[in-house]
Amino acid sequence: MLRIEVGSTFEVKPLKINSYSSEQTQLLGSHLGKLAQKGDVFLLMGDLGAGKTCLTQGITQGLGSKEQALSPSFVIVRQYHGRLPLYHIDLYRLDHIAEIVNLGLDEYLYNGGVCVVEWPERGLQLLPENNLLIKISYVPEDETKRIIHLEPKGEHYSELIRQLEPVLDKDRAWN
Repeated sequence: MLRIEVGSTFEVKPLKINSYSSEQTQLLGSHLGKLAQKGDVFLLMGDLGAGKTCLTQGITQGLGSKEQALSPSFVIVRQYHGRLPLYHIDLYRLDHIAEIVNLGLDEYLYNGGVCVVEWPERGLQLLPENNLLIKISYVPEDETKRIIHLEPKGEHYSELIRQLEPVLDKDRAWN
């Protein structure tokens, strides 16, 4: 059973989840997509191949899109259509903050959709302070297992985590 440690009424501590397959990572993403609201920003950190795009595929499904999310590495931004538009942004290939500034990210971040940003550490100072930071880590002993930390930044994302916990507790895939 999952547990969230509540620091206060307004703050939720990070949620740690173990995923044992890409399907489970996508399922987590699907739950996030179903809970997502206009203007949500999910920042995905993790090594190459950790599961960032896999999680994004689930978020896209949870938003009701019929499109398969792909890694945006070569186009930087991909858009998917569902209950809300999803802007999948990948900053991996950008080396300088000036390159990121020239992207016009505000058009995506403040356009009433959901933004999923891979490699956000390359442009954190340009991204909204309130967000859901998701760190995906490999487990060396098990090539399919991932540890996923969800760190809410701001009350809205703390509430999202509070809503996510009972959904995951009811979902037999997590028990």
